Amino acid sequence: MSDWTSESWKSKPVRHQPEYPDAKALAEATEELASFPPLVTSWEIEVLKQQLGEAATGHRFLLQGGDCAESFAECTSSVIINKLKILLQMSLVLVHGTHRRVIRVGRFAGQYAKPRSDPMETRDGVSMPSYYGDIVNRPAFESKGRMPDPWRMLRGYERSALTLNFIRSLIDGGFADLHHPEYWELNFVEHSPKAAEFHAIVESIGESLRFMETLSGISVADISRVDFYTSHEGLLLPYEAALTREVPRRKGWYNLSTHFPWIGMRTAGLDDAHVEFFRGIRNPIAIKMGPSLKPRDMQPFLNKLIDTLHPDDEPGRLTFIHRYGAERVAEYLPALIEGAKATGRTVLFVCDPMHGNTRKTEAGIKTRRFDDILMELEQAIEIHQACGSNLGGVHFELTGENVTECTGGARGLTDDDLKDGYRSLVDPRLNYEQALEMAMLIARRLSAKPSSD
Repeated sequence: MSDWTSESWKSKPVRHQPEYPDAKALAEATEELASFPPLVTSWEIEVLKQQLGEAATGHRFLLQGGDCAESFAECTSSVIINKLKILLQMSLVLVHGTHRRVIRVGRFAGQYAKPRSDPMETRDGVSMPSYYGDIVNRPAFESKGRMPDPWRMLRGYERSALTLNFIRSLIDGGFADLHHPEYWELNFVEHSPKAAEFHAIVESIGESLRFMETLSGISVADISRVDFYTSHEGLLLPYEAALTREVPRRKGWYNLSTHFPWIGMRTAGLDDAHVEFFRGIRNPIAIKMGPSLKPRDMQPFLNKLIDTLHPDDEPGRLTFIHRYGAERVAEYLPALIEGAKATGRTVLFVCDPMHGNTRKTEAGIKTRRFDDILMELEQAIEIHQACGSNLGGVHFELTGENVTECTGGARGLTDDDLKDGYRSLVDPRLNYEQALEMAMLIARRLSAKPSSD
């Protein structure tokens, strides 16, 4: 692509970007950021791409999850450990239920920016810039903190590096050893209604490992550790571009801020800056697909989008993360599946059952119902089967913390319970119990044979 550079996106319309008041400071901050070492490596990216290609053909399954928006204040050992623990627990359940290898991708180490529907927020007649995430400004509604500050990109880089360094140290130190899953239980999982079922799964896997090693007489080294990959929405283009590099002995450019960046539907305009930037990077990439694109408009949009982002049909290159909501998935998803098929290219389909099911309580609190999330997932599985397609993964906003942000689940949280532990600054997340229960229900549903009707 001789017409692409890491800055060619600047010639296109750019959406959902903060307005930095000081252009010189922005240039200085991105120049300094561009001199820093990469956060991930090109060979890690290529391994993940290969695995995503296997998920697209049904041989692996993607589990992608984490915070809706990370905060600088929660770059702590306990928060990071709990994120890993819940993803490990969920992946163990999915491996046991689906008999597929699970790719673990966290929405962490960079998920610091969020798009805003309105660039300004007004309270009691006072207007200030909207909160775009900690990498841009501060959540508190006060003038100095809400002013977009380009130097916060360096703080975001630093916290991403700290998070990745700690995760890699944990994994290399045996934290995720599948011989000892009891080491990475959350203390409070004992209170989960699904705790007994989880322990039964752990014991079953332990027995299987012991049997294999007794039979072979050697340790099963390949499963003494597991891999984690990072992902975030590639929203803040000055940050993403500053960390995009050419690397030795490989062709092309890699976005080395993360393994697996995605484009939100609000910034997926075919002639816009985000699509222009993403078409030139070698990473596996994802597009969020929502109900703003009507079924009647699906085919022409997909034809051009896939030609732009996935021209060579490279395995694992392109993922569609569909997020329609329980009430609309049956209307919209078949058009997406058939439209992608019609292009002749292979893509990975992943269900995000969170974003399309957001609602507000009578008190004005943003939440999601557990049953709506599960309903969309179950419908998505059925629709893919009916269309001769494969649901290759799930995408959740979740936390390993004991929060109360989504209602329902085995404990039956209600709207009144939300006030007990609501911590999210943006969107509501499944807590540890709800996430574990969801994994068990999904695994059961995915392992069931399709109906003969």
